[in-house]
Formats: sequence, structure tokens, C-alpha cells
Amino acid sequence: MITFVITRSGKRTENFLRKLQQGDIYKSLDSAAKMGVNALAQSVPKDSGLAADSWNYEIERSATSVAIKWTNSDTENGFPVAIMLQYGYGTGTGGYVQGKDYINPAMKPIFDNIATQVWKAVTSA
Repeated sequence: MITFVITRSGKRTENFLRKLQQGDIYKSLDSAAKMGVNALAQSVPKDSGLAADSWNYEIERSATSVAIKWTNSDTENGFPVAIMLQYGYGTGTGGYVQGKDYINPAMKPIFDNIATQVWKAVTSA
């Protein structure tokens, strides 16, 4: 025989679930998304001024998740310049320009900050 005895009212759990339903734990994502835009703009190779100024973000919410999408609207011949700078690209004369990983180092502190903020919100609810 297994017996469970509950000695608490469950109020903390109910408060947490209410805050989760209202999306309170995601309120800090807007500021984190803006920080990501700034970090990306500052890390773009310096000779790419338009690419640096073209970063933006979108926050998408669904019933089961929240996602931040960082976007860059600078394109050259229909191809995203930010991707060319990150991964490299072929030239019209058969050459290749090596990419530089500037996105991942710039975003790691932002991701760490988001994880910390969400964890604090979850554990303090």
C-alpha cells in the first residue's frame, strides 16, 4: 500500500502555474532580445556597416513555447550578408572568402543571461 500525505496548501504551485500561464516569466525576453541585437551589431566585421545596422528581432509566442528570432535584412544578390560573413562565400571569379564566426561568441553571453533570467523566474514563482 502506498500513501501520500500533503501537508502544504499548494498555493506556491498554483501561483507558479498562474504566472506561467500569464507569461510573466517571459517579460525579460524583450530586453534580452534587444541586448542580442546590440551584441550582433557590435560584432559584425567593421567593413560591413549596413549588415551591422540591419539586425532586428521578433518574439514569437505559441501555446507551448516562446522563441526569439534575430533577423538581419541586409542582402546582396538575394543572399543574406550576415550568413556570408559568418560562413564565407564564393566570389564571381572562382575565389572564396573565408567566413568569420562572429555570431556565436557574441550571442553566448546573451543566451546565458536568458537562461539565468528564466531560471530565476521559474524558481521564484
